[in-house]
Parts: sequence; structure tokens; C-alpha cells
Amino acid sequence: MSSDDPTPVSPTVRAQLLATEHWSLLAARGLTWSEVMSRITLHLTVTSAALVVLALVTQASGFGTPFFVLAIGLTSAILILGTLTGIRVHNANIDDSLMIAGMNRLRAAYLELDPGLAEYFVTSPYDDLAGVTQTYTMGAARSVTSHVAGSAFTFINIVNAITAGTLGALVIAAAGGSPRAMSVVGAVSGLLYLVSMADVSRRSFRQLAIPSRFPSPHG
Repeated sequence: MSSDDPTPVSPTVRAQLLATEHWSLLAARGLTWSEVMSRITLHLTVTSAALVVLALVTQASGFGTPFFVLAIGLTSAILILGTLTGIRVHNANIDDSLMIAGMNRLRAAYLELDPGLAEYFVTSPYDDLAGVTQTYTMGAARSVTSHVAGSAFTFINIVNAITAGTLGALVIAAAGGSPRAMSVVGAVSGLLYLVSMADVSRRSFRQLAIPSRFPSPHG
């Protein structure tokens, strides 16, 4: 054997290296979602504090000009913070998909070392979209729609949409609009915000290309 040939690595060493990478991905995933949940908690705390401030101002000055100025300012700030939080959650979802694909790829390597492990895996050894989806649902027959509907991204954007609708209604009220106009503008503002953020997320995930080295046998 020439000196240029790589030295064969024993299965034990390969398993140790794969396990190290697997734990690294698990730690990165845990840190990512810990930071995301902290961001969401902070956003909801600021929102609650803003509502308390508005209640105190209303008791002191009523629903006059000071109330509308403060309400529009605080609602705008909350919407900006919420949008930034939603963007962070969206980026975390993309990172999470890539980490799941990476761990699926490592399971494929485990099966190369010991094919008999296949019957013990709940999650998938395939790194394509079908494999990532199977890992997310832990092999259960659960629709992707229910998974998306219950996600942190959907939750934070519904909160943001309510905030956007409230901001639109406040602006109309401050301009002297009728209750009907407030309701219509508020509903349209909230719906437009929710639809726009959902479209941004959809486009991002459609453009996300995970190079699959171990595609699912049934696609």
C-alpha cells in the first residue's frame, strides 16, 4: 500500500465520529430553540407590559389624544419587535430543517455500519423532504398542515397579525373614523399581515434546496 492511500478507519472509530457529530447537531438544535423561545417570551412580556401602561394612561386621561398617541406608538413598537421575532423563528425553522436532514444522514451512516438497526429507528435515515418530514412527525401519520398550524412560527405571526389589525383600527379611530371603518381596516390589516408573512415563509422554503445524498426509496 502506498503512503498516499488513506488508512482504513475501524467501524468503532467511525461510530464515535458519527456520534460526536450527532450530539453536536442535537446541542445546536437545543440552543437554537432555547434562544427562540426566550425571544418569544420576551416579546409577549413587552406586549403585556404595554397593555398595562395603556390601561393606566386610560384611567388617568381617558380616551383622548394622549391615549391615541401612546397607543399607536406602543402598538407600532410591538409590531416591529414581533416581526423581528417572527423572522428569527422563521430562520430557526430553516436551520432546524437542515439540522434534521444532517441527523438523518448520520442515521444512514449508522445503518451502513449495522443494517440491523433499521427496525429500531423511529426517525428517518433519509435526508430528502420526505425523510425530514418523517423525522418531524416521529413516523406518525400526521399531516404537514397540522404540524405547521401548531408551530411557533404560526403562533407568533397570529399574535403579530392581531397587533397589526389593532394598529390599523387605532389609526382610523385617531383620524375620527366610524366603528365600522375601524373594524374593516383592522380586519384587513391583520389578514394582509398574516398572508404576507405566510407567503414569505412559503417562498423561502420552496427556495431552500437540501442536497439529498440518501433519498427516500418511495420519494
